[in-house]
Amino acid sequence: MLALLSADLDAVARRLRLTLETSWDSHGTVRAAFFVLDGTDFAVSHHEGDAPGTYVWTRTGGPVDSATRLGALLAALGVGPEAVSYAAWGSGTDQSRLPPAWGRERGNPVWSRQAFWENFKKRPTMFVARASFDAVTGFLSGCDVASEGVLLNGFAEWLAARRGSGGNLVWWALAAVLLFPEGRPAEPWSDEDEQHAVSGLFGLLDEFFEHLAGAPQEEGRPVPTRTLS
Repeated sequence: MLALLSADLDAVARRLRLTLETSWDSHGTVRAAFFVLDGTDFAVSHHEGDAPGTYVWTRTGGPVDSATRLGALLAALGVGPEAVSYAAWGSGTDQSRLPPAWGRERGNPVWSRQAFWENFKKRPTMFVARASFDAVTGFLSGCDVASEGVLLNGFAEWLAARRGSGGNLVWWALAAVLLFPEGRPAEPWSDEDEQHAVSGLFGLLDEFFEHLAGAPQEEGRPVPTRTLS
């Protein structure tokens, strides 16, 4: 943790020609960019809900002295020390006014199943390169294995009960049968087929998690299906 700049993150990114990435952690949605300047690894970030400004972080390489590192960044931005709202080592700033992010616990956040699912379905391409049916089901299967079956526990049985048969099938095969009742499309699938399958799968998972949570559901809500032309 190096400093908090008064400059807006978008302005910093434009000045340094950085590409901002959006992700999230246990503190909410965060936008960030990563770059190397004079041999030092930098990151600039801002969490949704934080006060305006740009948080600056460093890792390894380059000058060891924090003031020298920050000086290189300020020079690249074309601003002076007046743009520094807070410096981690206290140089020229009031250390009694600690920015909220400095007091947060670090480390890997632990997500509940529902929290993971809400983040995945909003931004699937943060997890898979292409939101295809095979990529999404493969990723979710891997997450299920990594969580020792916690993520999708009972999903195959729920799908089989929904279909009325197929208890011997894996969950992604059951989902495909429900979504394409007249048979899977010929390979390779068209973009329209992929979009239909992924959207339908997300709908099934939403209903499954609602079922687990005991949320009221509409009686006889139809499964999104599509027939082949």
